[in-house]
This record gives sequence, C-alpha cells and structure tokens, in this order.
Amino acid sequence: MSKVKYRFNTKSLTYEKVRTTFVERFWQFLSYIATGLVFATLTIFLSRQFLPSPTEKKKNREIEALQLQYDLLHKKMDQAELVLKDLEDRDDNIYRAIFESEPLPKSMRYGGSGGSDKYSIFDTYDNTDLLKTTTERMDRISKQIYVQSKSFDEVVNLAKSKEKLIASIPAIMPINQKDLSHAVTSGFGWRTHPIYKTMEFHPGMDFSAEQGTPIYATGDGVVQQADNLAQGYGNHVVINHGFGYQTLYGHMSRIKAIAGQKVSRGQLIGYVGSTGLSTAPHIHYEVIKNGEKVNPINYYYNDLSPEQYQLLVELSKKASQSFD
Repeated sequence: MSKVKYRFNTKSLTYEKVRTTFVERFWQFLSYIATGLVFATLTIFLSRQFLPSPTEKKKNREIEALQLQYDLLHKKMDQAELVLKDLEDRDDNIYRAIFESEPLPKSMRYGGSGGSDKYSIFDTYDNTDLLKTTTERMDRISKQIYVQSKSFDEVVNLAKSKEKLIASIPAIMPINQKDLSHAVTSGFGWRTHPIYKTMEFHPGMDFSAEQGTPIYATGDGVVQQADNLAQGYGNHVVINHGFGYQTLYGHMSRIKAIAGQKVSRGQLIGYVGSTGLSTAPHIHYEVIKNGEKVNPINYYYNDLSPEQYQLLVELSKKASQSFD
C-alpha cells in the first residue's frame, strides 16, 4: 500500500493531498537508479583499487607460498654448495695429493654452463630475475656435481692402481748398504768435476763400491735403455717406472738387463764399474720425475732407518767432488 503524502497550502491554510504524475514518478525512479549506479561504480572502483579481490587474494597467497619455496630452495643450495666446496677441497688437497695427481683446474670445475640466451624463456614471467637466478644457480651446482663425480671416478681408478704405484716408485738404494766401500757419497747439486776441476751441477748421487758389486732396480718398471751410447755415462741402464718416473744407473762394468725387459724392485740389472767419464768404481744414480731430474735422497724410504737416512743426507751435503 503506497504511502499518501500531504502538503500544507499557505493560502487556504489547509492540507492538500499531493498528487504525483507518472512522468514525475518516472524521473524520480531514474534519479534513484542513476544515484545507485554512480555509488555502485564508485564503490567497485575504490574496492578494486584498494581492496584485493578473492581471486587476487588466492593468487597472492600462491605467490607468497612460491616465494617461500624459492627461499627454502636457495638455503638448500647454500648447503649443497658448502658440501661441494668441502668435497672439492678434499679431492684436490687430500685424495689427489695421496696419489700424486694434479688438482682439477678451476676452469673445469667452475666453467660456464651456457650462453646468455639460455634463460631468455623466463623473460615473459613476472618474477623473471628470481626464475633466472634460481635456474642458473641450479645448473651451476648440477655441473659441479657432475665434474666432482667424474673426478671421484678418476680417484677410484688411482686407488685401484695404488698398489702398482707404490711398487713402481723408486724407493730403495741401487746397491745394498753393506756393499758400499765407505760412507762417502756425492750428492745432488753443484760439485767440483773430478776431471775438469770446474763447478758443475751433479744431477744424481754417486755411491762408491767395489768393481762388480750388484746393482738393483729401485722400483718396478720396464727397461727403456741398456747400452753405452749416452756420453759420459758409460754402460748404463734407464728404467721407465710409469707414473712419470724414470731412473738411470751409470758407469756399470757389465749390464745384466736388456731393453724392453720388465723388472721388479730389487732385481739385478748390472754391476758396479767405472766405464764412461769416471775416476773410480761407483754407481751414478738419477731419479727423473716428469722429465725433470730430482734429488734421489728423497727416494730411499723403504730400506733406510730415520737415523741412516739422516746420516746419508749429511754425508751427501759434505761431499765436494763427484766421481764422474
């Protein structure tokens, strides 16, 4: 039931019933609708500007959860990199040092894993930097793990050949200590040449012994040379031990070994003499590692006590003249 409205007439001083035409009612209705639409539009606009929609709230929650997962992933990658760093340090400074193997070059461990366009597929995403950084870091860690795995494969192979390595490295004196004529030896370094009387570098050690004293291979290997063709060495033998090691035995009176022969540590290869450029019966002994002649004094650890070794070191330093 519609409500009846009255209006006071100041002329007749009476209340008169208000009669509204259809047109007035129509325009009044339109004004209500227009006001409502304006208010609704303004409300929707402001809510969209300042209040997230349910869909946006859901997406924001998903983004926050995703961000948290990325943060946790980066923390796990931090831990993985620490473990990898420890493994790399052990590999280079312990495992490979034990087997006398060179550390892996950093260019191999930390080399690039792809071009700049590799991660361009993420350019269309909102979180481009986050996706690129995470993916690139994962790729780098994956490569380091692969390289380290291959390195450990190599270390395992080195370990399997460790027994052969130990047997091959020169580790004894070339003649028995009891067969030495006296304790005087000529050591590695600058010495007075016995014939020319000039200071020359002596690349080995001289052990004085009687003519015909047995000479033994100081490690397993293959006889590379057994002749008198090298100037100054006279009758001499060169043994290739593998793993970068060679030994030379000079001035023999007679050679027992032949080229190409496999020999074992302690096996007879010749006899002490004074052939070549020599002043007295002795054995001139050299150790060559990776093509460089090194001091043999560091390779007698299998048959000398610490006291005997120290005495030999002191005597080799005092000797001022070589025998060849």
